[in-house]
Amino acid sequence: MTILILGLILFLGLHSIRIFAEDWRNATRARIGLIAWRILYSLISITGFLLIVWGYSLSREAPIVIWTPPPATRHIAALLAVIAFVFMAAAYIPRNGIKAKLHHPMTIGVKTWALAHLIANGTLHDILLFGGFLAWAILLFRASRKRDAALGTNYPAGNGGATALTILAGVIGAGVFAMWLHAPLIGVRPF
Repeated sequence: MTILILGLILFLGLHSIRIFAEDWRNATRARIGLIAWRILYSLISITGFLLIVWGYSLSREAPIVIWTPPPATRHIAALLAVIAFVFMAAAYIPRNGIKAKLHHPMTIGVKTWALAHLIANGTLHDILLFGGFLAWAILLFRASRKRDAALGTNYPAGNGGATALTILAGVIGAGVFAMWLHAPLIGVRPF
């Protein structure tokens, strides 16, 4: 469990700099240069991510059950996962209505993904992993919206074609991941 927690601290802590220390981030980037910042940021991110994966896999060997989710939560989680994939697709497909309306669909996608997994899993390591990502995404979304308001950020209007493409890409992505990638990568069959 210690390795998982260390990974979460590194990964989510680093990704929280814009939430809690934006001025320090900007000053450090200016001092060491953008390329050095990106290299350092990437190395710490990758290290944190690898520790999360390793720690999570170790924790699964001796799980500590906090609660047993009702079977219906798996179906709710599957639906939420599809919605999360749509939000994540919205972050990358230009001029879609979802991004135009919500402004930060990737962060909303992470919140939805984390909530989906949090309600369908009741072990301590699941609660730490998905609860940590959910708390982080909530704080990041709030900070991002505040930053947008302070900067007067405007998002381009969406159009129906791009929005339909976004939904289609998200649904297909969710289907591909659930059917062919979740089991080999995560070790759990969602269905």
